[in-house]
Amino acid sequence: MAKLYTYFRSSASYRVRIALALKGLDYESVFVHLPSGQQQAADYLATNPQGLTPSFETDDGEALTQSLAILEYLDETHPEPPLLPADPLGRARVRAMAQVVACEMHPLNNLRVLKYLKGPLGQDQAAVDGWYGHWVAAGFAALEAMVTKFGGADGYCYGDAVSLADLCLAPQMWNARRFECDLAPYPRLVEIDGRLQTLAAFAAAAPENQPDFT
Repeated sequence: MAKLYTYFRSSASYRVRIALALKGLDYESVFVHLPSGQQQAADYLATNPQGLTPSFETDDGEALTQSLAILEYLDETHPEPPLLPADPLGRARVRAMAQVVACEMHPLNNLRVLKYLKGPLGQDQAAVDGWYGHWVAAGFAALEAMVTKFGGADGYCYGDAVSLADLCLAPQMWNARRFECDLAPYPRLVEIDGRLQTLAAFAAAAPENQPDFT
């Protein structure tokens, strides 16, 4: 059986959990407690040299890392329901939305970055929170404009079906609320996220519904 190395609060792991639920795939969860540093253990580094979550082990025992790569692998090996539109232009637009979150926002606000700000750089909690909020606002402002232009009437980031962009949005919204970011300037994102939370796959993948939730 496939394995997902995951942590309930990891937004990158959350993306993959949504995809696995959407596609109805069975897997074993292997919990990696990030705050205590389990991701730096030698056995885990043998699976993921970066020491990050998620990692995904296929049915054949092949280890994959990086959430977007895992998501595209799952989409190519289990194409229903698709996470990308059929047309090249649509696929490029969805990938761009996903990358606003996964490549621009999330890396700057990752746990290891926040810990580095407080530790070696000596920043207090107010400064760390300000850092977090700044990059959330910058990313969400751009994403709000994109989904307003390309989102469909049914409440998704692009067109009229769940896509890779939605899988990236929902975890980032969860984290933004956790850090008490002001979401009022992004009514379209709030609307889309509200719609996504009514879907069974998104609910099943939510942090508060994971066995390691604390």
